[in-house]
Amino acid sequence: MFLARLLILLLLLSPCTAALAQDYPSRPIAMIVPFSAGGPGDVIARILGSAMSATLKQSIVIENVVGAGGTLGTNRVAKAAPDGYTLLLMHVGQATAPALYAKLPFDPVGDFAMIGLVTDVPMILVARPNFPAKDLKELVGRLRSDGEKISFGNVGLGSASQLCGLMFMSVTDTKLTPVYYKGGGPALNDVIAGHIDVYCDPATGPTPYIQAGTIKGYAITSKQRVATLPDTPTSAEGGIPAFDVTTWYGLYAPHGTPKPVVDLLVASLQTALKDPALVSRFAELSMAPVEAERATPEALEAFLKAEVIKWGRIIKAAGIEPQ
Repeated sequence: MFLARLLILLLLLSPCTAALAQDYPSRPIAMIVPFSAGGPGDVIARILGSAMSATLKQSIVIENVVGAGGTLGTNRVAKAAPDGYTLLLMHVGQATAPALYAKLPFDPVGDFAMIGLVTDVPMILVARPNFPAKDLKELVGRLRSDGEKISFGNVGLGSASQLCGLMFMSVTDTKLTPVYYKGGGPALNDVIAGHIDVYCDPATGPTPYIQAGTIKGYAITSKQRVATLPDTPTSAEGGIPAFDVTTWYGLYAPHGTPKPVVDLLVASLQTALKDPALVSRFAELSMAPVEAERATPEALEAFLKAEVIKWGRIIKAAGIEPQ
């Protein structure tokens, strides 16, 4: 009897779901970025939102919901109505959250409808403009000798900057003093102003400042140099091949979002990632859109699950206890 009633309910809901998809989107869409304005995630969201707006024929409004290492904004999307009008752009923190938080208010995999990967972004190790080291080898030598006298910017638990910093200190056997910020924008501003010594940030943030000479770029944490920073060596070229880390961004909707709506968002994402204006803007920021086969729900889900395992091991090895 229960199964029969359930089947009838599903049949009754099917026309509603179809109608929702047919009318979608009929109003502006909110894209939640769990970090502050001006940071890498915010920049990517605004470029992506503009491109997707063109295909969806509806505006996408970027909302910065800051706090708790990105979990406040992420939780807001997890608890939002599954109607396609609240999206999440989140980086690798989606994978690190289970290892960092003992009482996470959402399931990073199960509470979301996957839309697709957006981009992989290399990290760049930078320092204040007057930091007395000419290259990565000299920088590491000074960090080893001065140790905790040197400050290292950190955007908080689970942030790309924290993960990059943990890996850097591990592979160089250094211990620096963390200075915490609410977002990448404020941290980068303090590097430029000389208030902190060293910072590791996704390439979207520091690139124009390295080009302008207002901060020093010591290493790109990917296997190849980036075209926009031809004079900035990779970590391997600087003598630290183990310092290899990138951050990635995925697009999500709340779990239960109707498949026709998800399919429309996937199509919009894939079209946006091929848009010449987006490709050009991404290139200016030392990154590129992912291939079409990675901008799918299936690819994002498989990748996210693998990253949860990978970063869980790294965080545990670093001795960080869940908060």
